Amino acid sequence: MATFEDLGLDEWLIKQCLSMGITKPSPIQSQCIRPILEGQNCVGCAKTGSGKTAAFALPILQKLSEDRYGPYALVLTPTRELAFQIADQFKVLGKEININVTVITGGMDMVRQGQDLNVKPHIVVSTPGRLADHYESCDTFSFKKIKFLVLDEADRLLEDTGFAEQLQIIFKKLPAKRQTLLFSATMTPAIRELQAASGEKVFSWSQSAEVLTVEELDQRYVLMNADLKDAYLMHILDVYTTERPKSSVIIFTSTCKYAQILSMMCEDLGFPCVSLHSMLPQKFRLSGLTKFKSDQVKILIATDVASRGLDIPTVDLIINHNVPNRPRDYVHRVGRTARAGRGGMAITLVTQFDVHLTKSVESFINTKLTEHPTDEKEAMKILTEVAVSRREAEIRLDEKDFGEKREINKRKKLILEGIDPEKEEEERLAKKAKKIGGKTKEERLAEKQKRKEKFKNKFSKLKHKAAE
Repeated sequence: MATFEDLGLDEWLIKQCLSMGITKPSPIQSQCIRPILEGQNCVGCAKTGSGKTAAFALPILQKLSEDRYGPYALVLTPTRELAFQIADQFKVLGKEININVTVITGGMDMVRQGQDLNVKPHIVVSTPGRLADHYESCDTFSFKKIKFLVLDEADRLLEDTGFAEQLQIIFKKLPAKRQTLLFSATMTPAIRELQAASGEKVFSWSQSAEVLTVEELDQRYVLMNADLKDAYLMHILDVYTTERPKSSVIIFTSTCKYAQILSMMCEDLGFPCVSLHSMLPQKFRLSGLTKFKSDQVKILIATDVASRGLDIPTVDLIINHNVPNRPRDYVHRVGRTARAGRGGMAITLVTQFDVHLTKSVESFINTKLTEHPTDEKEAMKILTEVAVSRREAEIRLDEKDFGEKREINKRKKLILEGIDPEKEEEERLAKKAKKIGGKTKEERLAEKQKRKEKFKNKFSKLKHKAAE
């Protein structure tokens, strides 16, 4: 195994690594640091928690120390929380050279951000949307002289259609002569296509592994009827937090509304928690995450906005309230625990409608999930209490007009683009009606009830088979 000295890092950087408890390079650091120092473009893929941030931060800081000016490097990342985390790591590793790092994300004061960009910081860490907004609204800053462009969580940035237009705006403003570094936990077709399209030599390294998740991760499932999911969730939480009161838990769910409802339910049922999703104001997102990181609160309920890159050592349990539609999202979610050699557990709540998704996940990660033991009688005891709590949370949320601001902003955007919002809504409803065959709400509910009845027998068989 190579040492940091073998990779060509300066002594001051090695000392900074030692002060952070990093005594030897991880595989991705061993493979990627030297090619980056030699000036090559780089694509690096490794499991979650393998030290990808340091793999690009260390060589960038060494090159910066040799030729100090700003902006020297631009780091793009899909989520605000990850942007702040990367900036913190740059600040700690670059403390010796008094590095200036600026974070540009949505939810913060644009005027203040514009002033921060004007002072030419060494490193800019940004989400694509806000940086594109700055480019379109002013021309008081420039990235024409940057040496490094980093795409962290490159698979998400390149495959999410919401980022395509914003990235196009940003890339037009960057110099052709630069080093481009792509890092991700999963190698995707979009990354391979970009690598193949590049005219220059690209150093590429992907961690070879039969299993996409780390060995220290204990992966389990709980099979249940969909109507009992919330009761089982609270039962699992109760047992786990009683047995391990010092451990932290992240619960992932599919939508912002679900995350908000679950957080209200947990508070109501005696589980102090914070929520993290895109419909929360940025100051609440940051304060909630700070409380969770500092162990003031042990439970975080989040959408996939928290599934990328966040490194919180105390997280010992991940609960998937829903099975992700894309198997690689599962990899990123469960990667929030069992990081840097530590152990961890991931429990996925599987209903009768999620069996095919669970099989897809197992096939993708090349591992079979094991059944997590639960007490059905205990879960049934709290079923009514949980159902009442959920209904009350839904009513309180409706009274707050949850999501109204997002709808207003969506209408504003359509108007600015010259599109009639009313017409757009009519077309959307027409498409939806066509998709469901023009059936009434009552007819759809009746069909849903029939499907539930149909799956009851199948579910009983599955549970019996799993028990065997």
